[in-house]
Amino acid sequence: MARILPTDWRALEATGAAARELETLARLESGLPDSVTVFHGVHWTRVERGFAAIGEIDFVVIAPSGRLLLIEQKTGFLEETPEGLAKRHLGGRRNIRLELDRTLDALRKRLAPVTGGELPAIDYLLYCPDYAVREPGSAGIDPAQIVDARSGVGLARRVHDLLQLGRSDAPGELGLAEPERPELVARLRRFFANELELVPDVSALLSRAEALVTRLSGGLATWARRIEAPSLRLRVIGTAGSGKTQLALALLQDAERDGRRALYVCFNRPLADHLREIAPDPSRVFTYHQWCERRLRNAGRAIEFGGPDSFGRMEREAASLPVDPRELVDDLVVDEGQDFAAAWREDLFRLVGDRPDARIFWLEDPMQNLYGREPFDDPGWTVMHAPANYRSPRSVVRALREILGERAVPGLQAESPIDGSEVEYLVYEHDDADAMLDATKRAITNALRAGFRKQDIVLVTWTGRGRSRLLGAATLGPHRLQSFAGRYDMFGNPEYREGDLLVDSVYRFKGQSAPCVILTEVDFESFDEAAARKLFVGMTRASMRLTVVISARAARELGPPVAGGTA
Repeated sequence: MARILPTDWRALEATGAAARELETLARLESGLPDSVTVFHGVHWTRVERGFAAIGEIDFVVIAPSGRLLLIEQKTGFLEETPEGLAKRHLGGRRNIRLELDRTLDALRKRLAPVTGGELPAIDYLLYCPDYAVREPGSAGIDPAQIVDARSGVGLARRVHDLLQLGRSDAPGELGLAEPERPELVARLRRFFANELELVPDVSALLSRAEALVTRLSGGLATWARRIEAPSLRLRVIGTAGSGKTQLALALLQDAERDGRRALYVCFNRPLADHLREIAPDPSRVFTYHQWCERRLRNAGRAIEFGGPDSFGRMEREAASLPVDPRELVDDLVVDEGQDFAAAWREDLFRLVGDRPDARIFWLEDPMQNLYGREPFDDPGWTVMHAPANYRSPRSVVRALREILGERAVPGLQAESPIDGSEVEYLVYEHDDADAMLDATKRAITNALRAGFRKQDIVLVTWTGRGRSRLLGAATLGPHRLQSFAGRYDMFGNPEYREGDLLVDSVYRFKGQSAPCVILTEVDFESFDEAAARKLFVGMTRASMRLTVVISARAARELGPPVAGGTA
């Protein structure tokens, strides 16, 4: 089987012409020997006489001899004109032969300095799987270099012939008609991998990946809303990335459509802020403490923040108030239920009472119980388990199962369409803060080199503001850090210190995600239950790439492969 680069092409979801290119990759992989390398989606820019010339080719195939074959794929309908075969685009008709000639010319000029002036043999192939060329002789392209919808010879067979791979005497095996040139092949591979930057365009992949995850995780919202029962009390035990927040949003949208009075309550302020931006009625979204504050203000009670146990006093005072009939709701949605104290549950359930038409939806993930709350267990509830993680890359879920062992979520499933790179571990000595900062800077550099933008990267710290070297810091090397300032403006919006790279704690970032997460300042002496939950929360915040900056003593507790991370 041929080697395909980039290697993560199978994890990509595509439609239209892009999907047809993935089909072509599968044909090339299975139809060519393992000595052949296929690059997909090659783009480059050449500056000449003050102008930038942009070139692209769908596939570049490298033979063991160093011979190159450029494959241009044209899906859909083509036009046979007096000037040759053409493809109509929004900007007008383009002659395919002229496009191929320009591509060959540009590539030869770029390759010359790389190969020391000794250019490899370069040929091209037009692949049009949806169109049968009626007059190959007038297409402007050698018929031997066209594979169309009615070609008797398959694509891989034609590629094999044009690359002059030859045949071996052994049946079913391919030999070589030309000698191998490993040094030239190595230079060509480096050239296409680096100079032409075949790193996937992360900014383009992000929206595609987000759309895929949203679609896949929407299954929970679909099935949970189909459950019917008298006096519905539904408890959804869902792992990170299972679609709990999507379900909550869908429930609020259903209530708005049906004229039902709904209330959404969660624990984490950033999660409430996020949901308030997308909910049909933002005035019905609260953290539990925001809800307590609103009730006290409506009752004319003074609220005193600051001092010991200020939040505890607010909880008790709000719970002591009788329920105003105007506060009753038809649908109560509690998110992050694992973080709710028993007294909070009883207080909120008063808003529903015993009305048979009222519903309660309790959404929780026991692995994200960071505050040691007693688990909620009422046998009278309908329970739905959702162990499939659609958000975290499959590589992250694999790492978690290996690290957590028996502590892992029962039946935890990796269902993300993204596999991603393996989790990166950067290990530092636990008493060396400078080494931790250096490792974190290196993690940022690696992420930027991989194609992530600063707005795609979040530093998630293991420790709180009192002990963290990053929370509250203005800079980290050349990077300006953006962090929560610990206060809110007159409209209730959180205020952040200005910066271009967000840093937040595991506790505040729970319930959120980012394409690239650097979980840093990870340090513990014993890998107990609390540390396992904290690690689970931190690692599952990443939707594409994860780096863990961890102390040597913590790494030893986790064992290989974490302990083998780089210093």
